[in-house]
Amino acid sequence: MKKVLHPRTKKIKKQYRKRLLLVVLLLVVANYAGSFYFSRIDLTSDHRFSLAKVSRDILKQLDERLTCTVYLKGDFPVGFKRLAAETREMLQELQAYNGRVRFRFVNPSALENPKKRVRFYRQLISRGLVPTNLQVKTKNGMEQQTIFPGAVLQYKGREVPVSLLSNERNIPPDEVLNHSIENLEFVFVNAIHKLEQQKKPSLAYLIGQGEPEGKRVADIMNTLHDNYDLKMVNVDTLPNPLLKKDVSDSVLPRFRALIVDKPQKPFTDKEKLMLDQYIMYGGKVLWMIDPVLASMDSIKQSETTVSIDLNLGLQSQLFTYGVRLNKNLVLDLNAVPIPVRTGQMGNRSQIQMLPWYYYLLVTPRNNHPVVRNLNSIELNFASSIDTLAIGGVKKTILLKSSPYSGVEEVPGIISLAILRRKPAPAFFRGPARDVAVLLSGKFTSDFKNRLLSGWKSHVYPFRKKSVPTDMVIVSDGDVFMNQLKIPDGYPLPLGYNQFTRQTYGNKEFILNALNYLTDGPGLIALRTREFKLRLLDKTKINRQRLQWQLFNVLTPLMLLLAFAFAVVALRKRKYGRK
Repeated sequence: MKKVLHPRTKKIKKQYRKRLLLVVLLLVVANYAGSFYFSRIDLTSDHRFSLAKVSRDILKQLDERLTCTVYLKGDFPVGFKRLAAETREMLQELQAYNGRVRFRFVNPSALENPKKRVRFYRQLISRGLVPTNLQVKTKNGMEQQTIFPGAVLQYKGREVPVSLLSNERNIPPDEVLNHSIENLEFVFVNAIHKLEQQKKPSLAYLIGQGEPEGKRVADIMNTLHDNYDLKMVNVDTLPNPLLKKDVSDSVLPRFRALIVDKPQKPFTDKEKLMLDQYIMYGGKVLWMIDPVLASMDSIKQSETTVSIDLNLGLQSQLFTYGVRLNKNLVLDLNAVPIPVRTGQMGNRSQIQMLPWYYYLLVTPRNNHPVVRNLNSIELNFASSIDTLAIGGVKKTILLKSSPYSGVEEVPGIISLAILRRKPAPAFFRGPARDVAVLLSGKFTSDFKNRLLSGWKSHVYPFRKKSVPTDMVIVSDGDVFMNQLKIPDGYPLPLGYNQFTRQTYGNKEFILNALNYLTDGPGLIALRTREFKLRLLDKTKINRQRLQWQLFNVLTPLMLLLAFAFAVVALRKRKYGRK
């Protein structure tokens, strides 16, 4: 016998069908509309899943497939597993904004054949990846494991290696990994930006005043040639080789940035005018100047040398721009050690590593993107810098000595004898001295009120005030120079000290400064992202473990039961017979 439904029940079923059809229709329309509009919502407090606008703009320019191979797969400690997981999430985020991004994770240690595995390791090193050795606890005890915390990005037949692990000293491993995660967006987006560039940014290296060339700057020069269109420029010619005219007859800087490193000869007025007008027309300069002449070569022979004023003729010009390079040397208790002969045992010399107070080990404390999360930087015979109140010019201190430092005026005697006595507390009482500064704004020409024959108006009109521009001043030219391997004489990587066997942050500092000067603050500002470490309180975990376990297990069940009773009660009240 066919069951006859109550009219009220029929009406309710009909309403449910209409609602279901309406919901399905809305979902179809929403999905269709969503295919035309892309948006993401990040509810995290530090916005760790949100890409910056500059990153999105760079990703939009990808018109072919970009492949990223990450060599961070395997049985790692917890910290590196977290780095691998965050790397995967970052790549997924990049892929969400541009589907042409493809990535895969590879275990470089998966090969069972030891010879093939070593051969594969060498291939990765030749492609620019740096290995890291870990001590991993296994069932058989502690074993050494080689990992490659890096990736290789390929696009249009070109490839760029990137390092995913920050190289920082004297901070806890958790913070190193957290800083590495904070830099992931900058690392990947910067690499993509390099691959997209059809033409490398132009860069000039000043020569003619005894600047270092050849092996002493080989490592950084090779890196700059890979990333920039690098030219050697002598400014002792007319017209100004640092300027050019475009199709509209406007005068522009010929190069995105100029490097002035460790000049040894005085600049003529004409050469200083060339530099001045380059800056006035918007040119950007990385100055690495030694105001004092001091060298270790003489000390190696006689254990003493004399520090004297180098008198390059640039001090007055930099003073006009807003800084004063003082004629002194900064000594710091936080110093890089050097090998010193302390005695003789038979026919063998006794060598001991002692801190050489003239070799500063500067740890960046500023949150500026040029120096944030950088490893300590080695400066040799650096001088202090004073900043001046110049209208329209902003000063940002990038590097300072430690508070346990002092200054030695020149001329003075530099002797290894200082290592054989205890440091005097009265001398190393501080304060911290500035050794690197960023200037930004509109600068006044140093030749504004000076007459120099016809040079002022030769080809390019003379400018008294600059357009907005930037310059970085470092009171040490050796920051740009690499060591030479003893006794073979081949160049070592910039920042690597063969005596301490430590790699300092010199190279990253130079590259960050040039990145800031050539590309502006937009891209490198990604390095200021900060993710908070939300570590668990181990003491509280041990004391309240059972309490929180019961809370996590019972609370969801109680909420589910309460919801079920509420639904049943509402249905009875709504549909129950009177």
